Amino acid sequence: MFKAPFSKLTIALMTGATIALAGLGGSYVLPLDNEAIQYATRPVDDAVARLQKKLASGETKLNFGDEHGYLESVLKALDVPVESQVLVFSKTSFQAPRISPQMPRALYFNDHVSVGFVRGGDVVEVASQDPKQGVIFYTLDQEAKVNPTFDRRDTCLQCHQSGATLGVPGILVSSVYPEASGMPLFQNGTLLVTQTRPISERWGGWYVTGTHGAMKHRGNAVVRDQNKPDLLETENTQNQTNLTGRFDTGAYLTPYSDIAALLVLEHQTHMTNLITRVAFETRMAEMSSRVINKALGEPEDKLSESSTRRINNAAEELLEYMLFSGEAKLTDPIRGNSGFAEKFAKAGPRDRQGRSLRDFDLNGRIFKYPCSYMINSEAFDSMPELARERIFRRLWEVLTSDESKPAFAHLSGSDRKAILEIVTATKKHLPSWWGKGDLRPPNL
Repeated sequence: MFKAPFSKLTIALMTGATIALAGLGGSYVLPLDNEAIQYATRPVDDAVARLQKKLASGETKLNFGDEHGYLESVLKALDVPVESQVLVFSKTSFQAPRISPQMPRALYFNDHVSVGFVRGGDVVEVASQDPKQGVIFYTLDQEAKVNPTFDRRDTCLQCHQSGATLGVPGILVSSVYPEASGMPLFQNGTLLVTQTRPISERWGGWYVTGTHGAMKHRGNAVVRDQNKPDLLETENTQNQTNLTGRFDTGAYLTPYSDIAALLVLEHQTHMTNLITRVAFETRMAEMSSRVINKALGEPEDKLSESSTRRINNAAEELLEYMLFSGEAKLTDPIRGNSGFAEKFAKAGPRDRQGRSLRDFDLNGRIFKYPCSYMINSEAFDSMPELARERIFRRLWEVLTSDESKPAFAHLSGSDRKAILEIVTATKKHLPSWWGKGDLRPPNL
């Protein structure tokens, strides 16, 4: 007697929640009103939400400055380093009319918060990673108030939930061909920048300070000849350590747009989106299975083969990125000049040998030990247990075997050994089976 209604239920669930994924890069946009997600209505507990509670109770105050408004106070309250400043001059923000090569937008970030500032802008922009709900967007009015308040801005999802963010509320870095005004020439294409993007295709529409040898990039440049829209100027755009003369650098918190900070930001944005996508996929798959199992009289916690495959596929893609599969090779040393690299590296947990996943290489690759520091994030730890178990099982397999999968061929034996030792020593909330002799982790 369940045949007809169950058929309708199956179609609805398959359409909205159990589509097989060949790769998250070509994924569909997830329905944020799905019962397993409820992005707009579920309570959030991100860094801005926590700060807002402190403001409301009087525990914390924000100070308004004449030149930058609330910016400096917000950065301090959210523990975002000034050294992380990167500058984008393409008109790719909702405050686009105020942005140009003569007045770039400044971005600052730590592991879970990004702060945007436009000179003369109406608001400070904040994107904050909630451990369970993905990136939440806020604005803070740039006018002095007794009780300043962060306003949630879900309209940002018009640009910040798409295939480029893996179909979840997220953040992204893009590279464009900008006109002299900063307006992108969209007919030339907008490139999503992650750790796999060649350096030669990065940073169109961005300022870049620091050195990078003979490697070329698209930063610090605009299109001068409208008849050649894909040809950027090349004079005085590479290996720039000083941006003086391009705009009023004294009007910003630092005069830099650090190349090392850009590399980290590009890795982090996509990693953040992957964590959110895996979490959402797993929650939706688990809920789908519970509904179907209830209709069939099966145990509610039983996962179908399709749901298991769905979780495993998403988790595998996260693992590959986390271990820097496909990372673009650095053919010359990269050196930033804002102090960002030194400050970033000091922030990480270290093993007894003094090693950290935040240690830079910046010669042939970004990090010395190619495993993302985001494994220590609150968002990673907040993923559903099924997803975390799958990721840890596969991580253990990759690090303790000679797995021949091409995605991990770049990991040498010494890489795998060092990563295993660092993760074992510094990662909190490891599975109970991790590192106990020759015990093999359980299958998912």
